[in-house]
Amino acid sequence: MYVPYDMSKVKVLDLSQNFSMNSPSFAFYEGPTVKWVKRLAFEGVNAQFISTTNHIATHLDSPIHFYDPGPDIAGIPISKLFGPACIVDLTQFGIGDYQIYGPEHFEAWEKKTGITIERGDILVIHTGYHRFYNEDWHKSAPCPVRGVVEASAHEPDLPRCFLKHPGPQGRFAEWVLDRGIRWLAVDCIAADHPFNTNVRKARPDLIPEVEAAIGRSLAEAMPWPEDYQVMHIKLFPHGVFHAENVGGQIDEVLNQRVWLGCFPFRFAGGEAAFARIVAFVEEK
Repeated sequence: MYVPYDMSKVKVLDLSQNFSMNSPSFAFYEGPTVKWVKRLAFEGVNAQFISTTNHIATHLDSPIHFYDPGPDIAGIPISKLFGPACIVDLTQFGIGDYQIYGPEHFEAWEKKTGITIERGDILVIHTGYHRFYNEDWHKSAPCPVRGVVEASAHEPDLPRCFLKHPGPQGRFAEWVLDRGIRWLAVDCIAADHPFNTNVRKARPDLIPEVEAAIGRSLAEAMPWPEDYQVMHIKLFPHGVFHAENVGGQIDEVLNQRVWLGCFPFRFAGGEAAFARIVAFVEEK
């Protein structure tokens, strides 16, 4: 197991996206409100009131989000949220708009990099679609998204961000369990394919476009109800949860094994929570 023993030689990278009043919410979810309730000029202090749903910006889904026995956010041991992680870049395999990824891509990644995804590892999935989120803040590394050649193409594109990011099928969830993955993180809005979520109900007009991209019907590729939101419904009962909307400096740690920490606030009863995702990289 890779362990950065000398922390004085470890670089800390922030893999989180910004949160603000402009952070967009998922389909059918309410967006955030941020209000100033005190200002320095008048009350001698700046203070804010925040109202929001949990599934906005970088956040951790607890099992109780889809599996009522839980645990909730506070019930996830901090020791489980910190550990060795593999940062798998899928863009090198040509995974683009609406595409489906599966176990074969991660096994190909192992052969190409020589890194084995071990039992108990955290698996971080890089699609490159964090670049199209409006709260993306770090663009010093080149964007590896297939077909993107100009800096201007890396700017926010919320329809592409929400509707077109790639995702898996049920067989990938089964592979995650078979391989003993501790938990997952993804650099897009959802761990599931967008058209295996309520996006399918919100944008039925795009279904022909999706089916053309994947070369089959959605009913065949991701049948409902048996495979609906498989990354939530099939994994959470086994204690395998995920963080969504990771980004920030993720492009600087692609195709590496690092130590990773996810730090949500200790939310008793919380089905999800905003989180800071941090990579600890040993400097050579």
